[in-house]
Amino acid sequence: MSGTINDHTTPSPLKALIIFIAAMTAWFITTEPLQAGDLTYEFQTISEDWVDPARDDRPVPIKAYLPIDTPGPCPVIIFSHGLGGSREGYSYLGEYWASHGYISVHIQHLGSDSAVWRDKPLFKRKRAMRKAITKIENSLNRPADVSFTLDRLEKLNADPASPWYQQLDLDRIGMAGHSYGAFTSMAIAGQVFVGRDGRPRDLADARIKAAVVMSAQAPRDRDTFDESYAQITIPIFHMTGTKDTSPVGLSKSPADRRIPYDHTPGPADGGHDAYLLTFTDGDHMIFSGRKRGFLNRAGKQDKIFQRHIRESSLAFWNVYLNGDEAARDWLRGGGFADELGDTGVLEIKP
Repeated sequence: MSGTINDHTTPSPLKALIIFIAAMTAWFITTEPLQAGDLTYEFQTISEDWVDPARDDRPVPIKAYLPIDTPGPCPVIIFSHGLGGSREGYSYLGEYWASHGYISVHIQHLGSDSAVWRDKPLFKRKRAMRKAITKIENSLNRPADVSFTLDRLEKLNADPASPWYQQLDLDRIGMAGHSYGAFTSMAIAGQVFVGRDGRPRDLADARIKAAVVMSAQAPRDRDTFDESYAQITIPIFHMTGTKDTSPVGLSKSPADRRIPYDHTPGPADGGHDAYLLTFTDGDHMIFSGRKRGFLNRAGKQDKIFQRHIRESSLAFWNVYLNGDEAARDWLRGGGFADELGDTGVLEIKP
C-alpha cells in the first residue's frame, strides 16, 4: 500500500480572519439557505493504491476526503467515476461532502479509467472508450471494486495503526456515481442486469444504505425494465438533464435517463423513496465538475447546476444517512424546489 496525505487546513490566527471575511462576503452576496445542522469542517485528502488479492492482485487506487475533528465516526460515501475518469475527478463533490462531515472515497476503476484514452491520438479516443465500455469484465469489475473497497475500509477502521482507525461509521454508507459510475451505483444498489446471454447478474452490496445516481443508463432490453429494478430496496436520488446524451454515443435520448426512476418501485409500490432531478438544458458533463472554458456555451450554467447538485445531494445524505428531519422537510417540502426555480424539475415518487 502506498499513499499520500494532504491537509486542507489554514494556520491561526490567519485562519480566523479568512473565515470571518468569507462569512461576511457570503452574507452579502449569496441567498443560499443554510440547511439545519449545516456545520462545516476542515478536511484532508488521502490517496492510496490498494490491491485485491482475490482478483489476481487487481489494483484499486482510491482518493479519500476526510473531515477533521468531527465529534465521532463519520458516514461514508463511495464514489464511482464515469468512463475515462479517475480518482482525481469530481473533487467538487468530495470536498463539499467532507466539509459537511462525510468521508468520501473515490475509486479509480482500471480498464475503464483515464488510462483507456490518455496515450491515444485525439481521433482514436472515443473508439477506445467505446471498446472499454463493451467489455463485460469492466462492468463486472466495477461493482467488485466497490465491495472490495468496503471490505478494505472495514479492516482499516479496526486497525489502530491506520489513519482510518475508528473514523468511519460503516453502518451509514452511501453510494454515488456518474455515467458508467451510475451503472456501478445502480448495480451496487440492487439493479439486476440481464446479459446478452440471458443470464441475470445480481451485483448488489447490502452495506449500501442510499445512492445518488447521475446520468444512469437504461437496460438494452426494454422487456426487462421492471425485472431489472424490482429488487432495489434503498432510497435513490436520480439526476439528469434535458440534454443528457452520452459523449460516446451509447445513449439514444435524454428521455432514456429517466427510465431507471420510472421503473424503480416507489413507496406506493412497496419500494423506498425515489427522486428524479432533471436540469433544464443540462447535458451529460454538468455533473463532472470539469472546467469547460468561458466560450463553451454548454458549460455556461455549470456553476449553478453544480451548486444545486451539491446542496440537494447533501440534503439527501443528511436524510438517509443521518436521519435529519429538517433536511427531509427542505428536500421534500418544497424548499429545494423553490431554490431550484426554473433551473430544473424535482420529482418525488409517491
